[in-house]
Amino acid sequence: AAPRVLNVNVGVLGHIDSGKTALARALSTTGSTAAFDRAPQSRARGITLDLGFSCMRTALPPQLGPGPGELQFTLVDCPGHASLIRTIIGGAQIIDLMMLVIDVTKGMQTQSAECLVIGQIACQKMVVVLNKIDLLPEGKRKSAIEKMTKKMQKTLENTKFCGCPIVAVAAKPGGPEAPESENPLGVSELIEVLKSQAYLPSRDPSGHFLMAVDHCFSIKGQGTVMTGTILSGSVSLGDNVEIPALKVTKKVKSMQMFHTPVTYAMQGDRVGICVTQFDPKLLERGLICTPESLHTIHAAIISLKKIQYFRGALQTKAKFHITVGHETVMGRVMFFSPAPADFNEEINESVFDFEKDYLYQEEYLSKDSNSSEENKENDQAEVQLPRQQWALLEFEKPVTCPKLCLVIGSKLDTDIHANTCRLAFHGILLQGMEDKNYMETFLPKLKVYKLKHKEGQVERVMDDYSVIGRSLFKKETNIQIFVGLKVKLSTGEDGIIDGGFGQSGKFKIRIPDGLKPDTKVLLTVASKKKSKAGKGDTTKEEESSKNDSAQPVTVSLHFKRYYFDTQKKMIQS
Repeated sequence: AAPRVLNVNVGVLGHIDSGKTALARALSTTGSTAAFDRAPQSRARGITLDLGFSCMRTALPPQLGPGPGELQFTLVDCPGHASLIRTIIGGAQIIDLMMLVIDVTKGMQTQSAECLVIGQIACQKMVVVLNKIDLLPEGKRKSAIEKMTKKMQKTLENTKFCGCPIVAVAAKPGGPEAPESENPLGVSELIEVLKSQAYLPSRDPSGHFLMAVDHCFSIKGQGTVMTGTILSGSVSLGDNVEIPALKVTKKVKSMQMFHTPVTYAMQGDRVGICVTQFDPKLLERGLICTPESLHTIHAAIISLKKIQYFRGALQTKAKFHITVGHETVMGRVMFFSPAPADFNEEINESVFDFEKDYLYQEEYLSKDSNSSEENKENDQAEVQLPRQQWALLEFEKPVTCPKLCLVIGSKLDTDIHANTCRLAFHGILLQGMEDKNYMETFLPKLKVYKLKHKEGQVERVMDDYSVIGRSLFKKETNIQIFVGLKVKLSTGEDGIIDGGFGQSGKFKIRIPDGLKPDTKVLLTVASKKKSKAGKGDTTKEEESSKNDSAQPVTVSLHFKRYYFDTQKKMIQS
């Protein structure tokens, strides 16, 4: 039997021009397709455009088990150009270990920070590589590296990569123009660090087959070959696979992994799959899968977390670039949280419960959000944040993606050169809406409510058990729909709206337990004062209100209304 090969996907991320491609080239021995800036437009721009792949093999380190075998590092060279962040997010879903490449002369840059964010979302382990140490004068090199290492350790302190290895190298001493004879510095040390960081990624062959295709080409007389990385499930010779973008199903004729024919491949493997001929131009990159396992959705419910480096609030009704599966589309968001009583409840993050009530939020609640600003002034107590929050995403055009997948929201139209993180939130897609008419068919099931509060005043007393109110409704309001709702007077009595009174939006309130004597006094004083201060004679009224501190008695009406309820019913607990 062939010795076993364990494949570990290493994402090479970093700011543009930090030397990622040169580093991948220095590390790599076997070039896989898609490697080293092969795309013509990439060479023209001098930057990596697509997820390049190449690999290197070394002996299996002892921590990964006994016996002969090889450890294969597949280096996924992710583009660092800001506008290409969409590609990185696509690649991040298959990365086991991340190499963050930093130009030692520049330190953290905008995109290095974004890469760090993506790494925290999509990856468990990281190695920081300080590249281009050949640019540091030899006498000062050691201290400069130490200084930058300390700085990076500080930056990583509050991330999940706290304490990760930091290695200094020069992948291509002398820069791109230097002769090939120049040996890279520190690369063999880096390989040892990578080996020490390698782990058996948890791979699961069960579940639907899903593969991210990054290249597609045809071979005369054989068929069309799609190369990519298997994101979930497994595939065998003779299986049928669907290409959702083309709405076709094809049979697997042959498969290769790094130039070796195979009959089976599973999650995490890089593989080339040959199927019956189709025009490769139709699928430069995209997803292929078990037939019918992906759904195409117009909207979705996701659970989400804000990314701490994103400046600014996440507002309901705002538009974001939403990356789901391998597509990025524009979408509008609406945030909602548990009902306040359930803020602290443990909630299963990967299931959405349609039975529960949820509270509509104008924005994602976080320590720095506006709604909590008011609380700070009114009340020094700690602002209560829910354990879990959700959003309804409505896409501008339908998206094809797996049933449970990673979702990232970003503001990619922010100026590339602005020094700010453009990734706003990340989450898990819990429920997709496949019906185009989801507004009618699906959303009414979503029990998100808004708390409504109206205030009016008591105009005068009718008798011990009823008063007339005003200013709660506009004059055109149909008061009939409010009949029977409970209200509270500022003096403490409970009342029930009994119906309209006259034409100007006034209404009658029944007080089942009767008015308190004090309230009656208050209201009679108030109405006497009104009649005493004759028409047009305001000065007296002002004087008397100074002497007499009678406050008007207010009426408040609280109810909740479900946001997607077509009948707009008002509900009181």
